[in-house]
Amino acid sequence: MSPGPHRVTILVHDGVKLLDVAGPAEVFGEANLLGADYRIALVSPKGTEVTTSMGLRIAVEGSAAAQPDPDTFLMPGGDVHPRTPVPRELAEAAKNLAARAGRITSVCSGAFVLGASGLLDGKRATTHWKIAAELTARHPRTHVEPDAIYVRDGNTYTSAGVSAGIDLALALVEEDHGPDISREVARSLVVYLQRAGGQSQFSAPLQGPPPRSPALRRVVDLVTADPAGDYSLAELARRLNVSPRHLSRLFREELGTTPARYVESIRFGIAKSLLDQGHTATQTAAMSGFPSYESLRRVFTRELAISPAAYQRRFATARREPSGG
Repeated sequence: MSPGPHRVTILVHDGVKLLDVAGPAEVFGEANLLGADYRIALVSPKGTEVTTSMGLRIAVEGSAAAQPDPDTFLMPGGDVHPRTPVPRELAEAAKNLAARAGRITSVCSGAFVLGASGLLDGKRATTHWKIAAELTARHPRTHVEPDAIYVRDGNTYTSAGVSAGIDLALALVEEDHGPDISREVARSLVVYLQRAGGQSQFSAPLQGPPPRSPALRRVVDLVTADPAGDYSLAELARRLNVSPRHLSRLFREELGTTPARYVESIRFGIAKSLLDQGHTATQTAAMSGFPSYESLRRVFTRELAISPAAYQRRFATARREPSGG
């Protein structure tokens, strides 16, 4: 454990997305139950309460300038800043806190505030994939990585949309207190430990909304629980208690694909996660249900135009970048 308290200062503003604030805060709060000592403070540019994107009001401890130096400064996002310029007073408040912080972090469109403050110039960063192009257009000196869950560059950490703030907070807890505490926090909050920083926002099982059909949702659960299992059409139909013809029709009509290709896409997403965690390509092939490394390599080449090893090098996690990128 760290020897003293760790101050986390969160700069909120009108239109802030509540989950961008509450998700990371809950991670830090849960870590406190396990022996950490995070002191969380909500502040606003002028020290007045703010209204979230869903209309709830949030009280704050005061203005950004009046707060003690933060160990971690967190900039949450909202729907407004990708559409409109960042107000000067908000950018200045962020710049003030960042200048005094040990590390600087953002969630989703919070990166736009950091960008407006000049804090992302010459750095790698990410945000939600839907607004990554806009971030690039506004801040051409920033190297935007549109598909990463989170990115670290020096003492600056940026993360993708909403739940990625939880992934980032877990990584910060691990950085401060080690993997055991981070793992216990994830278990307590019933979230994944952990989607790595370089893992794509487009992991196969997460693309688009979940299947509408209970049978197809069950396929995701089955393959995720045991990637190496037998998921031939006949076996899937037997386990789901439907005919092979009916199951094929469900896949075709709802997902526009075949059962075999869908199972492969889930395994592909699992393989990417395993590579992100540091497993070798050979280990990953076996653990994600591919019959051989060669079959895994073919899928990576088809989907990403790179080999599993090249993917692993490209998407090294922030936790494995001791030089800070």
